[in-house]
Amino acid sequence: MNPDTLRGWVKQADIDAGKRPGMTSDDAKRIRDLEQEYRELKRANEILLAASSFFARELDPRLPW
Repeated sequence: MNPDTLRGWVKQADIDAGKRPGMTSDDAKRIRDLEQEYRELKRANEILLAASSFFARELDPRLPW
């Protein structure tokens, strides 16, 4: 095992235990989860915007979209 790997684990364990300042593993996971949710919601919003534009054109072909 690489000593730097072990050092990183010990450092993260100290942060998680509140012995050192820094981002806890739980906080990092929460941020990753929220970023993933944001990407999914952004994509869903793009799809809904395209669908609403498509159906609006069908209802009124004079619209410039």
